[in-house]
Amino acid sequence: MKLRVSAVQYHLHTIQSFEEFAAQCEHYIKTAEEFGAEFALFPEFFTTQLLSIGDGQGHSLKIDDLPNFTEQYLALFSNFAKQTNMHIIAGTHVLRKNGKLYNTAHLFYPDGRVGEQAKLHITPTEVHEWDMAPGDSFQIFETDKGKIALLTCYDIEFPEIVRMAKAKGADVIFCPSCTDDRHGFHRVRYTSHARAIENQVYVVLTGTVGSLPTVDFMRANFGQAAIITPNDIPFPPRGILVEGEINNDMVVTADLDLELLYEVRERGSVTTWRDRRTDLYVDWEK
Repeated sequence: MKLRVSAVQYHLHTIQSFEEFAAQCEHYIKTAEEFGAEFALFPEFFTTQLLSIGDGQGHSLKIDDLPNFTEQYLALFSNFAKQTNMHIIAGTHVLRKNGKLYNTAHLFYPDGRVGEQAKLHITPTEVHEWDMAPGDSFQIFETDKGKIALLTCYDIEFPEIVRMAKAKGADVIFCPSCTDDRHGFHRVRYTSHARAIENQVYVVLTGTVGSLPTVDFMRANFGQAAIITPNDIPFPPRGILVEGEINNDMVVTADLDLELLYEVRERGSVTTWRDRRTDLYVDWEK
């Protein structure tokens, strides 16, 4: 089975209205649709662009204001998914639940369903500057092309959670990210490669580019999309199906062949999933 995925290097810039945000999102969706994508991935925190709209008095909005756009965000991407028949991982959007803020990834199904996965590992900036709370549950999402997981940015730096995702049957990890410098970018990028090798899964990764001069902690972005494979003979030698141009506004697209994953897990040059020493450490399949 194959699935075609597109990853959006979303360009952050100051906007004046939700309609302007919607038009930019529609551009990326139509681009992915023209390439025949079945799944589209947007970056983490891309909806912070809405904070640049401001309060009408010359002041930008704050992170606490972002949940006020949730209803419009959900309606917008639900319509995109229905109209295009795509599965859309619409990056992350900040939700308020029981008085707490959660950085939450959303999966929009073509049939109108919406899945949520709150970020599980919260960075110091998210905790101290934005008072974010970590998610307290983890799930795998069933699609008509198999099982996938949504792990946001910092999450991919923790091998245990990806082991759990693979043990629960996920073949593709979608990782929306947002990093502000080369150090953060390479932490996420290098660990995405490690997780693909360790678990013999695909990792679809993307990040924000551009800047929001009036939005705190979103003034700098360093991003690049990449569709990452295990490092074995059926795949490209560097484990990269496709990658974007760093910090450019663009969409990258590639086909994921799930049969190749099953092949290397059984007969690869290395069989990292099968060769786990579960006599020495946790067997997440159990």
